[in-house]
Amino acid sequence: MKQITAVIKPFKLDEVREALAEIGVSGLTVTEVKGFGRQKGHTELYRGAEYVVDFLPKIRVDVVLHAEMVESAIDAIVKAARTGKIGDGKIFVTSVEQAIRIRTGETGVDAL
Repeated sequence: MKQITAVIKPFKLDEVREALAEIGVSGLTVTEVKGFGRQKGHTELYRGAEYVVDFLPKIRVDVVLHAEMVESAIDAIVKAARTGKIGDGKIFVTSVEQAIRIRTGETGVDAL
């Protein structure tokens, strides 16, 4: 099993969710986060005062799936989230040793 963590622009969430559903991903977790990379934030004007916004709003999408689905899930996320501009996000893939469904006690891939 693998966990894919994608950090994307907020307005791309629906497209990413739909792309993952099309390839058979049945569940995911979404978290509103803030951060920056090469984008480095930006400057805004509020009531006549200029201030720097270091952390930009992003969406973190976590999905755990069978290892065989990883490449198709990555492709789906990249195609749905890409705008071609700086700040499109990142995808991280990590190994998951165990998964347990609390309600039934199922373990491993059955728990997904």
